[in-house]
Amino acid sequence: MWQQSERYPDPRVQVFDPEFEQFRLPAAAVERIATGFRWCEGPVWFGDGRYLLWSDIPNNRIMKWEEETGAVSLFRSPSNFANGNTRDRQGRLVTCEHGGRRVTRTEYDGSITVVLDSIDGKPLNSPNDVVVKSDGSIWFTDPPFGILGHYEGHKAEPQLPQNVYRVDAATGEASVVAGDVLGPNGLCFSPDESQLYIIESRGKPNRKILVYDVAPDGKTISNGQVFLDAGAGTIDGLRCDIHGNLWCGWGMGSDELDGVMIVSPRGKLIGRIALPERCANLCFGGLKRNRLFMASCQSVYALYVNTQGVAGG
Repeated sequence: MWQQSERYPDPRVQVFDPEFEQFRLPAAAVERIATGFRWCEGPVWFGDGRYLLWSDIPNNRIMKWEEETGAVSLFRSPSNFANGNTRDRQGRLVTCEHGGRRVTRTEYDGSITVVLDSIDGKPLNSPNDVVVKSDGSIWFTDPPFGILGHYEGHKAEPQLPQNVYRVDAATGEASVVAGDVLGPNGLCFSPDESQLYIIESRGKPNRKILVYDVAPDGKTISNGQVFLDAGAGTIDGLRCDIHGNLWCGWGMGSDELDGVMIVSPRGKLIGRIALPERCANLCFGGLKRNRLFMASCQSVYALYVNTQGVAGG
């Protein structure tokens, strides 16, 4: 049973290394802002409207939480089994759809544009997570998780490898930037966009965060290395703060793992936010991008932190 901490500092915000002390707020507690869903994913913050959107994948809908009132409402249904969401550099919603097996953009008038749904005439698998670089290019992962059954999409056989793609902002041309990641999942850029982090969610023997160098022209990546071995943890989505720390959705159904792990730029676990549920994905929001929103199994949580998310993340 969820109970918000009445004590500061909140014992759920755990310090593994003194380096993390500077990033936590002793007088801020983890809050549960919404609950009653089946599988929460893809949170994205809209500062211009002061609201959060996130996907409730099995219920085939996108939900909305309003910061000013705390009201929770339906944003889009059906959502084509939407998973990951972000905003492009013009503020438009970009969404990975399991059901449509595509990446879409919601225009200012509410119409939906297909960014990509196939390669060489073959449908994508089930786009999972997405980020938009400062040059406007759209980068997304395409594992088959959403077509393995009928719970988070429509069961189908994959026709393409499990690639990570880049879609050029000017031409719309898609290219494979990584094709050797086992179960590519969450992804994000470092603050200066010189590195790309990709979660290998089917890595053997353990799940991992991989890191790549981004070419000076911003179009390709190279020199892939293991940044962090997640050990027994299931790692899903991640976002980067302005100091280069990675805030990672984590869990595996145990009190010691469920929540968010914070990883320093040197690949060291420095802190944890303990949650009663596995956290799938997260984002920074609020007026100063200093509020962490955590989409977990059946609930969404929030915590003010003493850092800011990277713009566009």
